[in-house]
Amino acid sequence: DDPPVQLPGVTPRAFLRITQLTVVIVVLNIVTGAAVRLSDSGLGCPDWPTCSRHRLTPPLSLHPAIEFGNRMVVVVLCIVTAIALVAALMRVPRRRDLVWLSAGLLGGVLGEAVLGAVVVYTKLNPYAVMTHFMVGIALLTDAFVLVLRAGRPDVAGARVSKVGAREKRVSQVMVGLLAVVVAAGTATTGAGPHAGGPGAKRLPIALEDMTRVHSGLVICLVALTIALLYLLDHTGAPRSVLDRGRVLLGAMVLQGGIGYAQYFTHLPALLVGVHVFGATVVWMAMLWFSDGLTHRGGERLPDEPADRTRERAVDLDVTSPATPVAP
Repeated sequence: DDPPVQLPGVTPRAFLRITQLTVVIVVLNIVTGAAVRLSDSGLGCPDWPTCSRHRLTPPLSLHPAIEFGNRMVVVVLCIVTAIALVAALMRVPRRRDLVWLSAGLLGGVLGEAVLGAVVVYTKLNPYAVMTHFMVGIALLTDAFVLVLRAGRPDVAGARVSKVGAREKRVSQVMVGLLAVVVAAGTATTGAGPHAGGPGAKRLPIALEDMTRVHSGLVICLVALTIALLYLLDHTGAPRSVLDRGRVLLGAMVLQGGIGYAQYFTHLPALLVGVHVFGATVVWMAMLWFSDGLTHRGGERLPDEPADRTRERAVDLDVTSPATPVAP
C-alpha cells in the first residue's frame, strides 16, 4: 500500500506573515466601521446578514454601499482568521499559545459580527455601538499579540525583565489607563454629532463635558509616559526600551494633536476618521512597548540566522537592573 499523503507543514516565517496580514485587516475593519458611522450609513442596510429583507447586496446608493462594504471586510476577516487558525494547527513545530490565540481571534471575529447585528436591530443604540468598537480593540489586541508571539523562537530560555520592578508596574498602569482613554474617546464620539444615521440616539451627556474627561485622561497618560521615560533613562534601561518608549510618546502626542484639531474645527468626519485610525496605532505602539520590556534568552525571529541573534543580543544591557520573570 502507498503511504498516506501528508500535507506540507507551515513554516514559522509563513505563519508570521499570515498573522501580520490579520492585523492589517483588523485595523481596516475598525476604520471602515468608523466610516460607516461618520458617513451616517449605519442603517444603510437595515437587515442582517443580508442588506435588506429581500436583497443580499445593497442597491446602487452611497450609504448602503458603505455599510455593506464594512460587512465585506468582516467576511474577509473571518476567512483570514480561519486560515490563521488552520495555519497554527499545521505550523511546524506546533505551539499551543499560537493555536489558542488564533482560535480566540476567530471566535472573537464571529462574535463581533453578531454584535454588528445587535447594532443594526437596536437602531444604532450608542451603548451597543461603543461595545462594538471596544470589542474591535480587543480583537486588535489578540491579533497583535499573536504577531508578537509568532515572531518569538520556539525554544528559548527564561524571560528576563530589561527594567526594574517599579518601571514594569508603571508600564502596566499605562496600559490600563490607555484602555480607559480609548473607552472615554468612544464615549466622546457617542456624545457627538456623528450618530451613525438619522434619528440615532446619543449618550445623555454634554459633548463638552465628555471631551474634558477624555482630554484630561490623555494628558495624564502622556505625563505618565514622560515620567516613565525619565526613569528608564536614569536607571540605564537598554536602548531598545527607550526607543520604543519614544515611538509610543510620539504616537500619543500626534494623536492628541489630531484630537484637539478635530474638536476646534467642529469634528469634520474625515479628521475624526483619522483620529480613529490613530487610536489603533497608539494601542499597537503600547503593546509593542510593553512587549519589549522583557527579553527571552536566545530570542530571534523564526528562520533568522544565529549570527543575527548574537548581534541583537548586544542591545540587552546586562549591567542594568533586570528582574527575572517566570516562564
